[in-house]
Amino acid sequence: MSFHLSAEDIRLDDGHILRARLHNGEDHVDAEIDLNEFIGNDNGNFQWGGENFSLSAEGVSFSLEGADNVPVLRAGLKDVEGEIQWRDLNLAERLGNAGGNFNFE
Repeated sequence: MSFHLSAEDIRLDDGHILRARLHNGEDHVDAEIDLNEFIGNDNGNFQWGGENFSLSAEGVSFSLEGADNVPVLRAGLKDVEGEIQWRDLNLAERLGNAGGNFNFE
């Protein structure tokens, strides 16, 4: 299950640490995940399974969007020529909640 469906107080700290209170079956508990461990920058595009996207990013932001509160990560990512490419990534595609902990699927 995507993490945002069972989460409260979702926020992004330091441009790469996603924090929330995730439901563990009984209560909501504090959880965090370092997105730099799972998301990279491939020539100005977000890359699942990569790492350290934030090292070549600017203007990193997070928001819940639309009627379904889709969790969206946005940033300007540098391409190989050093140009900034503005991109967004739906974090619900690969991040889930496993018993109150973030997991990468």
